[in-house]
Amino acid sequence: MTKPFDMALFLTGVLSGSKVTQQRHLRQARLMQAAIQQRWQRDNPWTWQVKHVRWFLTQYLKEHSDATGYYYRLTALLVWKRLGNDRQLLIGRSDRESTRQILHR
Repeated sequence: MTKPFDMALFLTGVLSGSKVTQQRHLRQARLMQAAIQQRWQRDNPWTWQVKHVRWFLTQYLKEHSDATGYYYRLTALLVWKRLGNDRQLLIGRSDRESTRQILHR
């Protein structure tokens, strides 16, 4: 039996802002983790690929408001920052918005 991945510990180094903001990012990151786990059996962010995060933001959240998508994109950027990936994370909902956010390492 393996120990569940601790998202709070994972994001500790990159979380900033008020306690409420930090709690929101943790809650959203855990939901992202659960959705990606259910779809691709990837149980922690170290195994995620760009396609997993893009799927979550474009398909999983497609019925949600733009504001909700915006806050999840912020959380995704924090996760990507914590991973220290060299690849760019292009995230956006091309069908509902014309801008894309790019995170460089």
